[in-house]
Amino acid sequence: MVKYNEAFKMKLVTEYIKGDLGYKRLAKKYNMPSATPLQNWVLTYKAHGTTGLTQKTGKTVYSVQFKLNAIQFMLETGASYQETAVQFNLNTPALIAQWMKVYRNKGTEGLKPKPKGRVPMADQSKKRPTKDLKQLTREELERENELLKLENDYLKKLKAFRVQNAGREKHRQNWHSNSKEKDSD
Repeated sequence: MVKYNEAFKMKLVTEYIKGDLGYKRLAKKYNMPSATPLQNWVLTYKAHGTTGLTQKTGKTVYSVQFKLNAIQFMLETGASYQETAVQFNLNTPALIAQWMKVYRNKGTEGLKPKPKGRVPMADQSKKRPTKDLKQLTREELERENELLKLENDYLKKLKAFRVQNAGREKHRQNWHSNSKEKDSD
């Protein structure tokens, strides 16, 4: 989407209000792809003056109730996105279109603000399921302890086996390299 500065918008709006050219010819004169933005600027200018054409800086967060009021106004009166934007002092009719789409798909819940960023690490650890040791019986605890001991013993034997096999492999490699040297003599 092409963004136009305030001076350009004001120039086109005043030229339209003078009455020399219509929306389409004026848009064509200034190489705009569509006359729709010009129509929106003129409506906004008529409703709010030059402040309606200024681009707002920063992000404005609208309450759920404000969004619902705008949507209900539009649905009850049959107003267009532009007319609703003018009524609620919004520069961007597309914002209302977005709210309407979310409202139709998810209802009022979709209009609620969503948390931004990552979940803190402390909160993630709370979500992990942990065994509540107080609720386990003594027999269950003894069985779990026995299983952990068996697992520990198994891992120790596996490690010892690997070390032993590594020593044999090294010995085998040395023997093969020595035998090749004797054969070449």
